[in-house]
Amino acid sequence: MMSYEVLAGRKIVLGVSGSIAAYKAVAVASALTQAGATVDVIMTPEATELVRPLSFQAITHRPVHTDMFSLLAETEIGHVTLGHHADAVLIAPATANTLAKLALGLADDMLATTVLASTAPLVIAPAMDADMYDNPAVQQNVRILRERGATIIEPGHGRMASGLVGQGRLAEPSEIVDTLRVVLGRTGDLVGWRIVVTAGGTREAIDPVRFISNHSSGKMGYAIAEAARDRGASVVLITAPSALTPPHGVETRHITSAAELHDAVVAAIADADLLVMAAAVADYRPARVADQKIKKQDAALVLELEPTVDILAATADLASARLVRVGFAAESEDLVAHARSKLDRKRLDMIVGNDITAEGSGFGSDNNAVVMLDRFGGRRDLPAIPKREVAHELLHEVLRIRRARDEVTPGT
Repeated sequence: MMSYEVLAGRKIVLGVSGSIAAYKAVAVASALTQAGATVDVIMTPEATELVRPLSFQAITHRPVHTDMFSLLAETEIGHVTLGHHADAVLIAPATANTLAKLALGLADDMLATTVLASTAPLVIAPAMDADMYDNPAVQQNVRILRERGATIIEPGHGRMASGLVGQGRLAEPSEIVDTLRVVLGRTGDLVGWRIVVTAGGTREAIDPVRFISNHSSGKMGYAIAEAARDRGASVVLITAPSALTPPHGVETRHITSAAELHDAVVAAIADADLLVMAAAVADYRPARVADQKIKKQDAALVLELEPTVDILAATADLASARLVRVGFAAESEDLVAHARSKLDRKRLDMIVGNDITAEGSGFGSDNNAVVMLDRFGGRRDLPAIPKREVAHELLHEVLRIRRARDEVTPGT
């Protein structure tokens, strides 16, 4: 299996300027390095007063650059070489002074000069006191940089080091890294695709405080949404209640019940290229929902259940010719037989079956062992691997199925 991590092997220039939030850039450098990127850190002189260069060097295992006139080799000028070789330039944190320099095109330090020398995508995460970020001059510089193509990661709202409360806190390292993934994914193999992913376990109300649900955590669906985002797709994630944080760069729509999920899916697939139904949808719901909390009694509580709508089956007749439809089958026995039956009944392009009784795989786990069956009779088995890797392998199979289907039915 190949690696689909969009940051793997990428050359990232990480600029750190003199904000009190500079210490958070160490976590950014660490996350980028762990993802397989080669990270070259450039620090402004002011940043070195707040964080020692050694902190970054220990994380990235590469020298930290502070001097504009230093040479990377006997004939290589540092700012030119770093700028030319970069796949992306990320500045986190970016002070008001740094924003002004970039907007004006100044080149009086290593960082500003490297930005001018680079044609790579530029991602900027500002951080400063609240009143400073709201200043019209700063806001004008932000607009200028956006108009020139820079991606601005808006700072968060909260309490500042000064004691003020407002907008100006550096975005969290996870958001910064995910934004960089989105930017680098713009050249991925799913650019131009609109993908709808469902996730989590639906809840069917019994009364105002109780419901019927299942053990789905939503991890598989969220992983698919993130993987598709990283490969350049426009992603809509329709999620049942989950403890997970919605992925950055993904349009997230929240639902609760199977009926709500049905309506959301039908609306979302009108112009979609791919539907992945990773949500664990309740098969039954109470026929009647009590208006008030049902009080505990000595007698048994008997609930009459009725089937919920079969969402995947319903989409078969609504789908456009180009839509690829993928379902999931969580089974406790006869995995392949049950998955194949579901594939045929619901007229799917592919189904992903997983054995929920397997140790270290399935609901709530970070790993999944699955079997992928497609409409052409193909089968692919994956061992227990991280769900993010399963997600990328699923998308790889979708691309193969789309090509095979187009060959059978030209023009779709």
